[in-house]
Amino acid sequence: MRPDRVRRLACAVTAVAALALLSGCGAAGGLESAGEAPSAVEPARLWPDLPPASAAPYDYGEGETARIPGIRVPGDDVRRLDPVAVTQAGLKARTARDSGLDELPDGTVRQIRACRTAPDDCPVLDPYYFDLTGDGRDELVLGIRMPERQLAVRAYRAEGGELTRIMSTSDAVISVERAGRDLVLRAPSVISGYEYRTAWSWDERQQAMLATRDEILRAPERRGDTDRDRSPSPSSSASATGSPSASANDSSASADPSPSSDGR
Repeated sequence: MRPDRVRRLACAVTAVAALALLSGCGAAGGLESAGEAPSAVEPARLWPDLPPASAAPYDYGEGETARIPGIRVPGDDVRRLDPVAVTQAGLKARTARDSGLDELPDGTVRQIRACRTAPDDCPVLDPYYFDLTGDGRDELVLGIRMPERQLAVRAYRAEGGELTRIMSTSDAVISVERAGRDLVLRAPSVISGYEYRTAWSWDERQQAMLATRDEILRAPERRGDTDRDRSPSPSSSASATGSPSASANDSSASADPSPSSDGR
């Protein structure tokens, strides 16, 4: 077939298809309008004459870092460090901006100092190693048990043979999880069925882990609760199976009901 005929045939087929499409609009299976698209609404500022604050009213310790004295990191490999030695040396560390939020209870401090002589009471948990900063090297993540089921979580970064604490927080946690390069702390809420989740992420400019997301969410259902909700009660199971013993018990109960507690 010649090229000009191919072009004319293609145009004819396209025209027929277009007519069929137009005639089918509104018919069963045809195209229908979804209505006008909602227009974008820009944020509206409330109380525009209110002067903006220039300083935080409280110091929550965000972005605080501390060089750990007396700790050398050969090859910047944090896996070669002793977690107890790091924790003990960290008791002497001082932050550039002392908010006091990295301090531990006196009883916990005494337990940390006695970890060598009383290891069973040592509150330092097993270490974890993750690349939190994205530089290809692992950071050291430590947990320290505190009273009332609270947990202090701390992260350390090695650079130039020195060790720096880049994260320090504490809470009564449900769990601590890693999501990508973030550390996520789940904590119970006073609202039944809800929990707090705080994600800590590395901030290159601050050279520290910051709480970049803090939210309250519905708590996931526990597997045990779900199984109990789905499992039938003994009475419904007996009725469903139609066992002879269940039928006999039901008939005897109907024929000879026991007296109620009030004698009626």
